[in-house]
Order: sequence, then structure tokens, then C-alpha cells
Amino acid sequence: MLENYFPVLLFVLVGLAFGVVPMALGRLIGPHRPGEEKLSPYECGFGAFEDARMKFDVRYYLIAILFILFDLEIAFLFPWATVFRDFIGQGGAAAWFVFGSVMVFLAILVIGYIVEWKNGALDWE
Repeated sequence: MLENYFPVLLFVLVGLAFGVVPMALGRLIGPHRPGEEKLSPYECGFGAFEDARMKFDVRYYLIAILFILFDLEIAFLFPWATVFRDFIGQGGAAAWFVFGSVMVFLAILVIGYIVEWKNGALDWE
């Protein structure tokens, strides 16, 4: 039973190795010469203008959430597009059901997009 989980464990270990080993090697092998400029929080040449805890405009978050929403739409469409050819080859009711379900999914997303557009969520001043 546990041998079925070995590939998952191996995948996690290799992923951790790809992330941790280069950082550890850079820390151990690389030069470490801290200075006043390197330890400062801003290395862009000038200090901060305002407090780091200033409030951001909500529109930044709204655009980010909308981007994630419509990006996930594409993420759901890729697997559907890859297996839809198999359903087309089989024909019958299964192909029409799969096609109809995705069209309903897209229709809901298009309606949501239109509502966001009408409410001015995509307008930038």
C-alpha cells in the first residue's frame, strides 16, 4: 500500500532539493560582505518617500483578483480541450454533454465579465 506513495515522496524530495540546494550552496560558497548600503532596506538609490504601511487603492486588488479569476478559466479549459477530442471520437450523448457543460461554464464567465465591465471594475482612472 505504501509503495504507491513512493513516487509522490520522491517528487516532493526532488522539488525540495531543487529549491533548497541552490540556496544552501549560495550561502556556503558565495561571498558574504555585508555593508551599510547592502543592509539598508532600499537599494534603489534613495530612501522611502512614505511609510511602508500606507494604504493601497482597492482597485489594485480588484484587478489582481479578476486576473486570477480569468486565468483560472483558461486553466480549466486546457484539460477540457485535450480530452474533448476523445469524446468527439466516441460521439453520441457524451460528446454533446461535455460540450454543453463547457459552454455553460463559459457563458457564466462571460456574464460575470460583462457585469464587472458594466460596474466599472475594469475602468482605470
